[in-house]
Amino acid sequence: MKGREFAWTDADFDRVQGLIYRRAGINLHDGKHAMVYSRLSRRLRETGHDSFRDYLSWLESTDGAEWQEFVNALTTNLTSFFREQHHFDVLTEHLKSKPASSQWKLWCSAASTGEEPYSIVMTVLDALGPSANFSLAASDIDSKVLATAGRGVYRVDGLKGLDSERLRRFFLRGKGSNDGMAMVRPELQRHIDFLIVNLIKDDWPFRDLFDVVFCRNVMIYFDGPTQRKVLERIHRVMKPGGLLFVGHAENFGDSRDLFLLKGKTVYERQ
Repeated sequence: MKGREFAWTDADFDRVQGLIYRRAGINLHDGKHAMVYSRLSRRLRETGHDSFRDYLSWLESTDGAEWQEFVNALTTNLTSFFREQHHFDVLTEHLKSKPASSQWKLWCSAASTGEEPYSIVMTVLDALGPSANFSLAASDIDSKVLATAGRGVYRVDGLKGLDSERLRRFFLRGKGSNDGMAMVRPELQRHIDFLIVNLIKDDWPFRDLFDVVFCRNVMIYFDGPTQRKVLERIHRVMKPGGLLFVGHAENFGDSRDLFLLKGKTVYERQ
């Protein structure tokens, strides 16, 4: 294609496909040529490489920090507060179905820039009150979005999905040079442990079993065998009867030995 800064061949794309699949389980289909070129060409500029062939050869020869940048570049992070509201309604019912003194352990496995984990924490506090006994592990494979999540600072005009009551209770509005910004209150953040987790690697750091897992719009990037492997691992870190929330385009009816459909895109751990 004319006007491209770097030569870009089918062989380059095939190499990227293989590398991101082995590293992160992401199954890049052939329609992603333009996206991959656009995102990775920035890495060539940053690292001073003149061609994709040289950059990818250098990447393969190292196990350094650039692998994280490579994964960061190729992961998609679309999110918003209270996305798919029905999930949070189901979560509220589930939380209220057990004694108020219950201890809850939850995991948000695709935390992105933080909107989903903070929505989960707000839901728990709304359902169980300020003295609720719970913790949330919020993980992602992308270190940059996870850092944004940890900061918990957002543009006010980007806080779609939040009503004025939740904005007042759960956020601090910026003043002066921070006008137009809002920061999540510390009482939300203290319940969350942010950490990098690669879902396809068998090195998850969890010791305790989870009552609830959110794994939404992640499996769509995996092929069938990888999906099954990840589901088996999620099953191992959940309590029987725990709830798994997945994306609207994800269906795991062929894994009924692990999870049974409980409601719209909500599964129960068997």
